[in-house]
Amino acid sequence: MSLLILLFGILLLFVLILKKINPMIALIAVAIITGLLLGMPATKVMSSISNGIGSTLGSMVMVLALGAMMGKLIEDSGSAKKIVFILIGAFGKKNIQWAVLLTGLLVGIPLFYNAGFVVLIPLVFAISATTGLSKLYIGIPMATALSVTHGFLPPHPGPVALAGIFHADIGKTLIYGLTLSVPIAVIAGIYFPRLILKRDQSVTLQHFSINEEENLPSASRSFTTALLPVFLIIAGTIGSSFKFDYIGKPLFIFLADPTAALLISVIIALAVQKTSITKAMESCAEGVKSVAMIILIIAAGGAFKQILIDSGMGETVKQLTGGLNLSPLLLAWLITASLRITLGSATVAALTASGMVLPLIGPGTPPELMVLSVGAGSLMFSHVNDTGFWMFKEYFNLSLKETFSTWTMMESLVSVLGLIGVLVLNQFV
Repeated sequence: MSLLILLFGILLLFVLILKKINPMIALIAVAIITGLLLGMPATKVMSSISNGIGSTLGSMVMVLALGAMMGKLIEDSGSAKKIVFILIGAFGKKNIQWAVLLTGLLVGIPLFYNAGFVVLIPLVFAISATTGLSKLYIGIPMATALSVTHGFLPPHPGPVALAGIFHADIGKTLIYGLTLSVPIAVIAGIYFPRLILKRDQSVTLQHFSINEEENLPSASRSFTTALLPVFLIIAGTIGSSFKFDYIGKPLFIFLADPTAALLISVIIALAVQKTSITKAMESCAEGVKSVAMIILIIAAGGAFKQILIDSGMGETVKQLTGGLNLSPLLLAWLITASLRITLGSATVAALTASGMVLPLIGPGTPPELMVLSVGAGSLMFSHVNDTGFWMFKEYFNLSLKETFSTWTMMESLVSVLGLIGVLVLNQFV
């Protein structure tokens, strides 16, 4: 009966989101209704919702806010564009896909998906117009890279939230995520479009030039500000992983904390800005505003997650799946992928699934890999109920059939490869 109630709650959530109800409102309403139908007292329902919001945001709200500030500073300073120009110059015109892919990975780490897409799409169109290559041939590597970083790499909202829920080490999650992201991005972003798209080999590459006359920062400053949070977290994680004590270990432990790493990065980015501090502070404020609704949706997802945990739903799922003899990582992916296809939003699907699969974590299941498994499942089969589907369709002026054969297939490929990568990593960690 409890599973039927959960199914009703998920269907209700699907209907509300389909009716254009804000996901935050829909999640809170469905969480309350589901909790009451599962027999929880009203006071317990509201207590669980408060605890879910607090536990979810408590470990990540500063990471999201500082990450948004960092992304906006990088965007407004022109560092993202500078990275594009450098990589295109380094790879050459014939390897333009590789340059765009690497650009998407670098820019996608500090920027959220939508922001990264908006920043890079004019450059994709400019490259296409200059080289004569298909917009999709250039655009799919960019979208793949942004999608991969969105699903697997902190400090994006989904992986950060899941790391908090599963009590996973964010530094290890980032390292494992990077291990998966590069080969997946190459397969789905380079070889997949070459397989499905016809490239006009007769096109003679023209002189490649995007308007680089604007006042852009130096190469060293661009790469440093964009990648500093990642380097600090990785360095801190490696330095603090040694079991013996040494003088510098407390410093590495400090740097491994994503809040500390991002705060240091924001301060350094502010210090090297050529604009006034007033303008930089405006950028920081705009960055936080851009993710305010994302933070609220994550908070509401945490509330729904807590209802599922406190009602015993997670234990019910564990009992029902216990006899299937399947890996918890595979089950987590299957449940999340089903919710993603049903609900559309990757973040909502991941947070909803987390409450169901949290009890599946056993002594032999690294929580960091559970984060990546759920993250992979949350990218599965993006279709008409996903805003990313429509963004890709409209920007590239595609039909529904073309969007399914390009965007949806690419997302599904990333998801399946992510699951395979997680299962392989599980043999070594």
